[in-house]
Amino acid sequence: MIGDATIDSILKAMQDTLNAHQLKQLKHVLTANLAIDAQDGENESATLLDSFLTAKELEGCSERTLKYYESTLTHYIKRTDRPLPQIDTEQLRSYLTEYQETHNVGKVTVDNIRRILATFFAWLEDEDYIVKSPARKIRRVKAPIRVKETISDEDMERLRDGCETTRDLAIIDLLSSTGMRVGELVKLNRDSIDLNERECIVQGKGNKERRAYFDARAKLHLEEYLQDRGDDNPALFVSLRGNHDRIAICSVESRLRALGRKLRLPRIHPHKFRRTMATNAINRGMPVEQVQKLLGHVKIDTTMQYALVSQSNVKASHRKYLG
Repeated sequence: MIGDATIDSILKAMQDTLNAHQLKQLKHVLTANLAIDAQDGENESATLLDSFLTAKELEGCSERTLKYYESTLTHYIKRTDRPLPQIDTEQLRSYLTEYQETHNVGKVTVDNIRRILATFFAWLEDEDYIVKSPARKIRRVKAPIRVKETISDEDMERLRDGCETTRDLAIIDLLSSTGMRVGELVKLNRDSIDLNERECIVQGKGNKERRAYFDARAKLHLEEYLQDRGDDNPALFVSLRGNHDRIAICSVESRLRALGRKLRLPRIHPHKFRRTMATNAINRGMPVEQVQKLLGHVKIDTTMQYALVSQSNVKASHRKYLG
């Protein structure tokens, strides 16, 4: 078995002939084609994964995204017995097929895994750890487009009426009127909010700031909530008990789920408020470019997904022109 010591000897013998970049490429070729100790390969993969996660953190990826990257790629690395430079397209396809069968997951989940693997191997290629990404030839896994649910006006009123605290009422109004992400909501500080102008500064993905706007009802409930506060925490939303620490994403999610169960409403979660706001805006005629700006989407294709959510505008047009 040929190990790292042999490869290092070859590189040392060629250092007067090749430049630094060529030596690096030679090392990758030797590593990919010679038998290396499995433990060394596993350690190298773990090191490359750490470097990848560090790079993505510097690019501004959220903590949630980084954890998703780490868990997905760690699972993949543990399930393959090849060093990363030896991975080919067929091996990746086999892994995705096996994962779908053994975990009984849908096409959307499989495509998310494919996308993460493609991002990882593209980074390895860009950083010259591999010559070419084996994920390039793997196409997007097509999943059926399903009509996603939104919250009706009636159910939104039921949610408001079901709130037992001014904090929860303010959270629902802010989510429904701004369409912000729950991760953006929990980062808000008191000084992020301009009640007079009914707007706030939101820190979105990649630490990009944008303005979000809320309605008069949200303003009134925010004022009531802030007047009820007896702490000096700069966070806009804090826990109701204990030291009144900044509220966490999981706390908002569990609070909304519990409220939905109490009212017997299906699948109430933070993103549903975002989807509802975007759908209503598009169905009422707001230009999609402006909706994109409000939601903080980089690509308009992401915003256009919301145009497929509801058929109410299609039905109204049919009655107007054909009914």
